[in-house]
This record gives sequence, structure tokens and C-alpha cells, in this order.
Amino acid sequence: MIVTVGVASIVGAAALGADTTAQTPHVRFTISAKADADRITITHDSGQTVSTEELTLRIEVDGQPLTQQPPIPFFAAEGFASGPTGPFNPAADPTWTAGESASVTLASTNAPLLDPGSTVSVTISTDRGVLARLETDAT
Repeated sequence: MIVTVGVASIVGAAALGADTTAQTPHVRFTISAKADADRITITHDSGQTVSTEELTLRIEVDGQPLTQQPPIPFFAAEGFASGPTGPFNPAADPTWTAGESASVTLASTNAPLLDPGSTVSVTISTDRGVLARLETDAT
């Protein structure tokens, strides 16, 4: 399994005279994907707390974007099984802190679904920039 984690920040904002208080949080995530359940789980390993109300996830399988991308947070969304776990669920605390995991399960109406060995890529972003680009092989 390949796991890529990301730490991002806005570089050179002070030199450009930008407001540096709105920088991208420094965080570290890991990812896993289970083909038999079509489930993708992301764990916030360390770093600053992140508001899930500001997150955008973009998921690709073998380089192909999912037909439907998950809105975050959500309970029921086209292309996904109801009830994502952790802070991706709107009933949970909208702050994602170190040690917490969140997952989404693809519905059979989404494509492509996960097969063992599929490469799953996830980009986690806010309006301030990319927090992480993650990649793993589905098991």
C-alpha cells in the first residue's frame, strides 16, 4: 500500500502583502481504501484542527474522477451510501482534529468503484488552498 501525506501552506503571502492570518492549516493525513466495501477512510494524523464545513474532497480511482464527488459534510448524497463516518457526517462535530478518522462509502450508482489494487487519489482542499494530496492502493 502506498500512502502519501501532505502539508501545505501559502508561501510568499507576506511578501505579496496578503493577509497571512488566512493561511492553509498545517495538517498531516493518511488514507486507506477497502475494495470489498467501496470505502475510503482518511485519518487526520497531526496538525491543526480543520473545519469540515470548509473542505472539498476530490476523489479519483485509477486516474479517473468519480462521477459524483462527495459534498462535505453530508448525510445522503448522490453516488454515496448514507451516513459517512466521523466529521464528514453533519451530525458530528464539524471540527476535524488529530486522531479522528472520516470515511465515505461509494454507492453502486457512482463510478468507478474500487477493485483490489485500484489506485485511489484524494485531494483535500479549502478555499485557501490544497491541504493534502493522498494516494493509496485499494485492498
